[in-house]
Amino acid sequence: MISVPFAVSADERLDELMSELQGADSETAAQRLENQIITEWSKTGSPAMDLLLKRGRDALEVEDLDAALEHFRALTDHAPEFAEGWHGLALAYFEEERLGESMDALERVLALNPDHFGALRGVGAIHEQVGHEALAYRAYERVLELRPHDEDVENALERLESKVKGVSL
Repeated sequence: MISVPFAVSADERLDELMSELQGADSETAAQRLENQIITEWSKTGSPAMDLLLKRGRDALEVEDLDAALEHFRALTDHAPEFAEGWHGLALAYFEEERLGESMDALERVLALNPDHFGALRGVGAIHEQVGHEALAYRAYERVLELRPHDEDVENALERLESKVKGVSL
């Protein structure tokens, strides 16, 4: 009789990937792990919802924001517990400079997935854009805890540090 190792649950796999990401020793390793995590987060379990997610992302990629919003709204209506649908909606709203609606969608993402580094990065960007430097700084710090080696976030923290922590003499 052949012994088959027990299957690892999706949650266990995500925990493992997140742990590896936090300990990544290079940008290349972090990017590889991030892509694997996003792939896991993108699994809806429904072909119809997968299609809405794909169409929404494709529309965002070609900057067809009306179509992106339509697909992501449909996805969040039909699968309100699917964090990636809300994240896509947040990105589309952000691209339209509808920051309040984007922040609302990001809050939904984080309620469903508190470790969503992309949503935290969006929260930081919105807070920075509206002048809430301390809130932006805290969001960016959390991003780096979850996903080290993010040069843009490191630069944002450097840019905001003196505004948030003051200048030492």
